[in-house]
Amino acid sequence: MDEKIIATFCLCDDLLKAIHHDESPQCQMSDAEVMTTALVAALFFGGKHESARFMLHERGYIPQMLSKSRFSRRLHRIKTIFIILFDLLGYTWKSLNTTSTYIIDSVPISVCDNIRIPRSKIYSDEKYRGYQASKKRYFYGLKIYLMVTSDGQPVECFLTHGSFGDVEALQCYAYELPDGSVIYADKAYNDYEIEDLLKEVDHISLLPMRKKNSKRALPPYVCFVQSYYRKMVETAGSLIEQLLPKSIHAVTSQGFELKVALFVIAYSLDCYLKL
Repeated sequence: MDEKIIATFCLCDDLLKAIHHDESPQCQMSDAEVMTTALVAALFFGGKHESARFMLHERGYIPQMLSKSRFSRRLHRIKTIFIILFDLLGYTWKSLNTTSTYIIDSVPISVCDNIRIPRSKIYSDEKYRGYQASKKRYFYGLKIYLMVTSDGQPVECFLTHGSFGDVEALQCYAYELPDGSVIYADKAYNDYEIEDLLKEVDHISLLPMRKKNSKRALPPYVCFVQSYYRKMVETAGSLIEQLLPKSIHAVTSQGFELKVALFVIAYSLDCYLKL
């Protein structure tokens, strides 16, 4: 844990210096320390900022620790920097991915149990009710849409409401991939128009699993490769879910979404720290 905490701080501090991030000279706790505290909470404490704050202060990592409310305000103020960090890590994974193979899928994140939906104060719209086909159950919350490499490292990510369709999600990916890349997906991502557009404009092959009545059936060897690579994105989703607690404590929808995003960034950071 100690080595990961130090490496996380060094990475955040170097990033802020590289982008020429300005801080007030009156700040007792730097933004690099704020980022480190949030990422440590996601990595080791199930997103509980209070536990991470206490541990880092007691062990002397961050002597000038902010109060709970001031820390929360500072964290929301620099949330865009976390996006920069995730994009830089994603660029690293793309440069190391010599096979140019990628996989996309979604991970459901429940804000509460189904029985508590009427009492949910964070979200109160029916569009947040989604269906998880793998477990044959409904959930209420968000979806994390991931694009990972053949080794399971995330290169793209975005959040949607629970009922957002997988075919619609194909239009939200940036597809900033090298020419000749291949993207595998499951049966829910069949859209011939987007497949043709990606092939013609970006020279990227989108190969989702086909349904039995598909007009573009794939040969058996391609189906075997799809099944093999599908396990990578499922493993990545499982590892992110392992970082999640049983329930994510948040007061506002912005706070809930920030914590969910931090878990994905923490997973990508953990992959980087293991190199």
